[in-house]
Amino acid sequence: MLKNKIAIVTGGTRGIGRAIVLALAKQGVKVAFNYLKSDKEAKEVLKEVSDLGSEALSFKFDVRDFNLAKEFVEKVKEYFGGLDILVNNAGIIKDKALMLMEENDWREVIDTDLTGYFNLTRACIVGLLKQKSGNIVNITSDSGVSGTSRQTNYSAAKAGIIGFTKSLAKEVAGYNIRVNAVAAGFIDTQMTQNLKPDYKEKLKSLIPKGEFGKPQDVAGAVLFLLSDAADYITGQVLRVDGGMVM
Repeated sequence: MLKNKIAIVTGGTRGIGRAIVLALAKQGVKVAFNYLKSDKEAKEVLKEVSDLGSEALSFKFDVRDFNLAKEFVEKVKEYFGGLDILVNNAGIIKDKALMLMEENDWREVIDTDLTGYFNLTRACIVGLLKQKSGNIVNITSDSGVSGTSRQTNYSAAKAGIIGFTKSLAKEVAGYNIRVNAVAAGFIDTQMTQNLKPDYKEKLKSLIPKGEFGKPQDVAGAVLFLLSDAADYITGQVLRVDGGMVM
């Protein structure tokens, strides 16, 4: 159903973003992704996409930069000949108790995890409106649904993404553009692998399924929301968390 579609995925070299890029490539989607640090990881993803028989482009830039986001989108449209899908995923964490949180800890997370979504979406939305079609999926978190201790910055950003998703969904539904979000719980990525073993076990005890999810679990939810099977779904937040927030 997605074959030959053209997609942008932010933060596409690691964890959930990487899984989404590869899941799209398996469906025959042409994928452009950005990354911030590792050229080596970007090359690995490009090779994996090629091995799957699809095409990919990578760009190294910070999603906090509005002008670079706009330039990225224009380059993708010029190279592939259009754009159908945007998956906003790039994000960072800087966890601290609020009493210890510095202004920069707050600003960097908000600017990356929330304003970064605005930057890419703003760069894409005019073209999607003109062609009267498009599909946007925003990756958010259970932290934005229920809040998480020592994550006031991250939880605020992720809750903001939910409001952003619902508002934009209402704004563009009449143009045949759907906007949804996937709220991830604890997923087995580099981020969670650095947690202490005893703390990881404590977290697992809070999850009805008793285990962390896999990046592919989130990617599967994204594929569903992008597919024709979800054609009547917009403005929704699909939680992929093993039942933790219920």
